[in-house]
Amino acid sequence: MNRRTVLAGIGGIPLAAAAGAPETAGRPTSPATPPDHGRTTLLRGADLVLTMDPDLGSGPLGTLENGVDILLRAGRIEAVGRGLAAPHGARVLDAGGKLVLPGFVDLHNHLWQCSIRGGCPDRDLNGWLAGCERAALPKIDAQDMYRFVHLAALDALHAGVTTVVDWVHPIPYDTGERYIRALDDAGLRFVYAATQRAADRHLIGQLKKDFLDPLPLASAQVAVRPGMSVRTQLRQFHELARELGVMLNAHVLEQRDDRKDDPIRSLRAVGAFGPGLLMNHAIHLTDEEIALTGAHDVRVAHCPLSNMRLATGIMPLPALHRHGVRAGLGHDGGTNDTSDMFHVMKAAVGLQRARHEDAGIHPTIPAVLRMATLGGAECIGMADRVGSLTPGKRADVVVLDPATLNFAPRFDWTGQIVFNGQPSNVSEVFVDGRLRKSRGELVEVDTARVVREAERAAARLRTAA
Repeated sequence: MNRRTVLAGIGGIPLAAAAGAPETAGRPTSPATPPDHGRTTLLRGADLVLTMDPDLGSGPLGTLENGVDILLRAGRIEAVGRGLAAPHGARVLDAGGKLVLPGFVDLHNHLWQCSIRGGCPDRDLNGWLAGCERAALPKIDAQDMYRFVHLAALDALHAGVTTVVDWVHPIPYDTGERYIRALDDAGLRFVYAATQRAADRHLIGQLKKDFLDPLPLASAQVAVRPGMSVRTQLRQFHELARELGVMLNAHVLEQRDDRKDDPIRSLRAVGAFGPGLLMNHAIHLTDEEIALTGAHDVRVAHCPLSNMRLATGIMPLPALHRHGVRAGLGHDGGTNDTSDMFHVMKAAVGLQRARHEDAGIHPTIPAVLRMATLGGAECIGMADRVGSLTPGKRADVVVLDPATLNFAPRFDWTGQIVFNGQPSNVSEVFVDGRLRKSRGELVEVDTARVVREAERAAARLRTAA
């Protein structure tokens, strides 16, 4: 796919359609759902707005209540307040009785793993890797990779995730092209964290140049699995990340056995242990390593549902917080089995309360909501663009409808977002000012077709594997 093909994905023409891919874009041509190119929108009269900006509202979440308006123009948040005037020609959406907050930031995922959802349900991490992940990935061709990633990305968007960091396993260059195409067609803001065999590491820069750099919602990271046994290769990947001007994204101490190869020591040895590093899982850290993580401003992604599923342990989140470590939340692909950030937030809170027998332990409700939004953006250097409803930032916005059987009646809406919220409560989603979900349905997406294509791909995968 050349540069012109990539650019065809901007402005509403699906990349898959532009490149002549088979039935994968999943977008109807009905005039009932006209394209939305980020038109000016006024969200009128929200009952509760969590801006995540204390300068805009009260408390740590910058809370505003009762008749709050949010104006989105040219892909940015232009104003937040009461009684805002609707510019000429603006779309006005009634947000009365609804809740508004920044879109969720998913710090760690492997979207292709929707292909093995629910798989190996009685196995630990090693058993799952051997029986599901490693058995499946080599059997997925470029076309079916598109179908799986497109479905998973749309699922994330449907659940209110507007930014996803996707840690992508070594795959062929043409499959990487289709992977990126699927993410872009879905309409998410995304970070493509790519890894390759050391000998093929140049392909990461090539993918970035050819397919990611032309896309306004895309960015790159270099993904690694550190350890002293691979420190030469780790140094090479770290140097590549610095050359490309991107972060290093590492799986670190997900299980106790990872201690044998001393990943923290390897990251420090090659000079990678600093603010340009995002560590996923970081469960089995020593007290010294926790202190070092804070002192060196290393960021971490907490994936509680995956860690529970694979019996790998519980991240020492309160201790990391005490040392000032920046942390966000992640889904972690097939071992999360869902794109539900509400579920992830509830698990992040509940695991620490159960472990410490303390209802006041970190993360509190405000803290976990911040982790799911601005905290995640801070971890990947995007807090100047997304994560809060601060005027001037990109308009990644989620509207929640609490008038449902699972959410009502109102008592403490902030707590209810975490403890009662479900993807079905997400009524509207904006990414970069563009309406991607409206009245509970994805815009310009033929969901039945997306599911049908993924099911066919999964049937082929089961036969092959």
